Amino acid sequence: MSSIHVRPLREDLSFGARVTGVTLDVLADQQVRDQLSDLFDERGMILFEDVEPDGRLQVELSTVFGPLKDHPVPSVPRADGGLHPGVVEIGQAPREGNIVMVDGKEVTSWLPWHFDHCYNSELNRAGVLRCVTGVSEGGETQFADGIDLYRALSPELRQQIEDRNILYSLNLRFRDMRFGLTDGFREVQPHVRLQETIEFGKTLPRAVHPAVWTRAGGEKVLHVSPWMAEGVEGAETPEGDELLEAVCREILAKITPYTHTWRPTDMVIWDNTRMLHAVTGHDPDEKRIMHRTTIRGDYGLGYFEGNAAGDRILEMTV
Repeated sequence: MSSIHVRPLREDLSFGARVTGVTLDVLADQQVRDQLSDLFDERGMILFEDVEPDGRLQVELSTVFGPLKDHPVPSVPRADGGLHPGVVEIGQAPREGNIVMVDGKEVTSWLPWHFDHCYNSELNRAGVLRCVTGVSEGGETQFADGIDLYRALSPELRQQIEDRNILYSLNLRFRDMRFGLTDGFREVQPHVRLQETIEFGKTLPRAVHPAVWTRAGGEKVLHVSPWMAEGVEGAETPEGDELLEAVCREILAKITPYTHTWRPTDMVIWDNTRMLHAVTGHDPDEKRIMHRTTIRGDYGLGYFEGNAAGDRILEMTV
């Protein structure tokens, strides 16, 4: 029987696992696929180490966790010229994308803490990511567990946010963030290619997701995305904004992340209904290319404000 080796992602973390021994041949074993699926449900994130840097393997590994979801925007590059359907390429030429000032340093490809599809009524189940072209410094992806965040939240804030819903819109512009923006942040250059999407997003209905939800196993998850949050449903008031800002600030203060420095032989999957993630950014003069697959699925708790209909562009992943 094929076998894999599993160990904790980090000894001090209650989430995540490291797995070695994954190959195409190993993935042909249904017992291994079931083991990986159960491990993912339990740990919320898996780092696959020493894997073949190949699009075919990424697709096969992704299907262990559910059907793939293609990106709805045709102009988004497909990896390897579309040779492996479902794999998209995320990257940009030097100085092409957004450039921001964080901690006194100019970086590009920086992303604040968020969960994917917060601006859509449906959440994808997971993302699978690997680095094709790395950078000399920075460019790390960070992950944090919503179960841990719920437990770390102060009892007072937990009681106030427990039964509230959060409004989100497709506004990718960092300088428009209303909640939890990093201190000392400054936008140097917006992402020019995304401006049309940002403008169109202003015409779309806002999505609504619970700030806290309960998994089948009974664990409560604090699932708030500071990026693209618009306010508390039914409480778009100074008091409601103060509550959401306090929650976002406490997330930033108490978050215990895993920060991943990429190697070409790594792949990572994370549970989008449980985890938050962020990207540290890198030198704007360097090129960084990632290949990503998205796993279709939904927890069934989101909806559009006023029961409005959405748009296909809201299926995009950022």
